[in-house]
Amino acid sequence: MRVADLPLAPEHVDHFEREGIEELYPPQVAAVEAGVCDGDNVVAAVPTASGKTFVAELALLTADGPGLYVCPLRALAREKYEEFDALPGVEAGISTGDYDSAASDLADNDVIVATSEKVDSAIRNGAGWVDDLACVVVDEVHLLGSPGRGPTLEVTLSTLRRRTPEVQVVALSATVDNPEDIAAWLDAALVESTWRPVDLRVGVHADDGVRFDDGTELSVPVDGADPATDADTEATVELVRGAVEDGGQALAFVSSRREAEALADRLTEERLAAVAARADRGGDPGGTAADPAMAAAEVAEELREADGTETGERLAGAAAWGVAFHHAGLSSDHRALVERAFRERRLAVICATPTLAAGVNVPARRVVVRDQRRYTGEGTEWLPVLEVHQMCGRAGRPHLDPYGEAVLVADDGEEREVLWDRYVTADPERVESKLRDPAALRTHTLALVATGVAGSQAAVLDALSGTFYASRTANPDLGGVVGDAIASLIDDGMLAAAGAAGDSGGNGGAGGNGGNGGGIEATDLGAQVSRQYVTPETGVRIVEGLETVAGMDDGDVTELTAFEIVCDTPDMVDTYLGNAERAEIYQFARDRSAELTTGMAEAGDFEAWLESVKTARILAEWVDGASVEELVEAYRIGPGDLESRIERAEWLLGAADAIADVVGVDVPAFASARARL
Repeated sequence: MRVADLPLAPEHVDHFEREGIEELYPPQVAAVEAGVCDGDNVVAAVPTASGKTFVAELALLTADGPGLYVCPLRALAREKYEEFDALPGVEAGISTGDYDSAASDLADNDVIVATSEKVDSAIRNGAGWVDDLACVVVDEVHLLGSPGRGPTLEVTLSTLRRRTPEVQVVALSATVDNPEDIAAWLDAALVESTWRPVDLRVGVHADDGVRFDDGTELSVPVDGADPATDADTEATVELVRGAVEDGGQALAFVSSRREAEALADRLTEERLAAVAARADRGGDPGGTAADPAMAAAEVAEELREADGTETGERLAGAAAWGVAFHHAGLSSDHRALVERAFRERRLAVICATPTLAAGVNVPARRVVVRDQRRYTGEGTEWLPVLEVHQMCGRAGRPHLDPYGEAVLVADDGEEREVLWDRYVTADPERVESKLRDPAALRTHTLALVATGVAGSQAAVLDALSGTFYASRTANPDLGGVVGDAIASLIDDGMLAAAGAAGDSGGNGGAGGNGGNGGGIEATDLGAQVSRQYVTPETGVRIVEGLETVAGMDDGDVTELTAFEIVCDTPDMVDTYLGNAERAEIYQFARDRSAELTTGMAEAGDFEAWLESVKTARILAEWVDGASVEELVEAYRIGPGDLESRIERAEWLLGAADAIADVVGVDVPAFASARARL
């Protein structure tokens, strides 16, 4: 099937043909035959690089009205926005933050790109544009099974379908064990395929060789390995070097930031930019850089210009040799530069933590998975099969590589058999709903009541009847859990019996009253907590902090007070507290105790509270003029860590300020701290 045969406008056909897309891949043909261009619901469970984005574009371009593209990561959202915005005649918009707004400015766009959290928050804040949607595309829909964001994705998609019953839903998934269950929930046709545009072979390295699943073997001796590094690392080095010598690129996945940087440091000794230059001179037709060594030097300079932190300097130093590391501690600018340079073939290898495999487009000739376990704080655990399969799926660049290879590194022959059975021949896990989690149900129960969707326990249960959980459970007994959620929200002052909220709350518009204990409505506090898109637990902590502030001397309520309140909430990202700095942060908390809302003897989890004090101190020093470089060096954090804390603090300070208005406690420090962030 050719692009010219599709029901697309001529300018869109020309656009795709200019991009080299003339013939459809088999999974794309199957999606067209399933009705993706006719407004029908489709679930496409196909491997990475098999053309899922084009399936999304077909749905959005043939829809009879505006479309929404929902994706899990901001970096991926930016990438997709740029692709959609490049389509002729298409006005694309993007929104991934500002959780306290309806994002009304998005209404005039043909295609909106947003995270599921942003869509959920926009709905809570009265976004009318969702009612006009003709098509919703959900990328990485298998994240329904994620404990963190799965319930939000599930409830948001259920809400969109309830509000706009005729909306077309196209769900894109990795290869999972039960895509038919997702398709059944969405009343969708299932397109399931293992086809890839580039052949992929997966194997395990042990005892100086790789055994692949196609029966072939590859000799990769590590004789004379550097005694200062372990055998797994030296095997990884040889596998990476071999890919670059053959004219390809490599991705190496390890378990932690420290390991990513250490492996990159080891690989700089291999002078891979020079190796890539020799490979290009050997006749690799896919090279876009005239001189890989010169291109790597240019990347290094771009990275240095992005910021002057020690982390940035280490990254630039590695990039000069064609190597980069990639993890959440890097600034967003550095991550984007590394990803773009790799796609442009100006870098030979990226050493990364598993987050790089979660959707961002960075394919390579060879993928090496050195570490298959991660540290959890209580020990180590095996990575999920699906996560490892997604890493492996990055192997093989369409139109550039004749094949793709993914290699897991084992300690020895015995572990090779373990990895073979666990990952190479195993099917990925089933996608199972996490909606029954009590914390998730509290959050979404409050939202359903606060937005007027439900005004009783029975109505909450009815609203949840359209979820993936309900579709997968013969008797979805959520009554007891929802009842507990409602009771706890009433205890926290966020819900009240209908008509009893009085001056302190009530949204005045909850529908579906009656049954299972009578009507309920959100108090003013509960409505504000929902609109600000913080969890009820965060709302409770902010109220507790405000109650303490009300009894403090005015001179003791400072911006540090404001930061401590929001940093001690579940919605703030934890900041690691090392043994060497524990005593210093403890002394800081003692010295500034008059400004803090929690006393040392009152902290329920003292270690977690000290971590929140550390984060508050970092933010206080930031607004007082400390540089990124100074804070990174002083507190052993990455530029990306500082970036994420600042962003979250800005959101949470705004939420705290809005909640303070409801509670009736005036805290000017919230607004001043937010303005100075």
